[in-house]
Amino acid sequence: MADAAAHYVALGDSISIDDYSGGPGRGGASLLFANRDDDFPEWRGRDLRTADPSTVFSLLATDGATTRTLLDTQLARFAQLRVRPTLVTMSIGGNDLLGAYGDTAAARQVITRVQTALAHALPQIAGRLAPSGRIVVGTVYDPSDGTGDAARLGLPPWAEAVAMIEELNDGLRAVAAHHGAAVAEIADLFHGHGLLAGDPARREPRPAGRGLWFCDLIEPNAWGASAVRAAFWTALQAVAPTPGQ
Repeated sequence: MADAAAHYVALGDSISIDDYSGGPGRGGASLLFANRDDDFPEWRGRDLRTADPSTVFSLLATDGATTRTLLDTQLARFAQLRVRPTLVTMSIGGNDLLGAYGDTAAARQVITRVQTALAHALPQIAGRLAPSGRIVVGTVYDPSDGTGDAARLGLPPWAEAVAMIEELNDGLRAVAAHHGAAVAEIADLFHGHGLLAGDPARREPRPAGRGLWFCDLIEPNAWGASAVRAAFWTALQAVAPTPGQ
């Protein structure tokens, strides 16, 4: 494998993809790679491609991905890359938890499985990084903004939903810290931009009001994508090289 150009790889689920934010180049990972100055002039010059114009970007995150997708499909594609990545970001775990919606006991089992899967994936990723390569793991947001108001989200009631998201994020943080990965606090940044800002179930990728960051209930719209980018960017400012690299 070559170590020439800087290489950014995005793994995980739809928090990182372009599909819900308006198309190619508009997702959170894509904006981290190359800002869209027309939409976000305040981010002009703050992206990976500006820092190093030779940077290569591989978007391996996929819609609906779970930790099983990560382990069975995305890591295989990651292993086939010809250039060692200098940066890997990951957004994972939300779809796993959603699959246990309404069942607290099952949700806690899912959270344990997510932690186990992440603990399995991170050393594999670290082992293929370029020298001084970095890994950033994102937390999972809550479209209810901590209210747990499932009715307004069009979902069945689940009193423990907010607590389960918090437990999931605590687990992601713990595993990331253990393996020397930085954490992008996506959940914290998104708070107040779901139900408290409007209707997260709206379909528009680019609503007129930029305070609402969700669409299709659980997806980041264009403005949410920029916030995902901001969380990754902030994490990168303080992250140290991954141990052993």
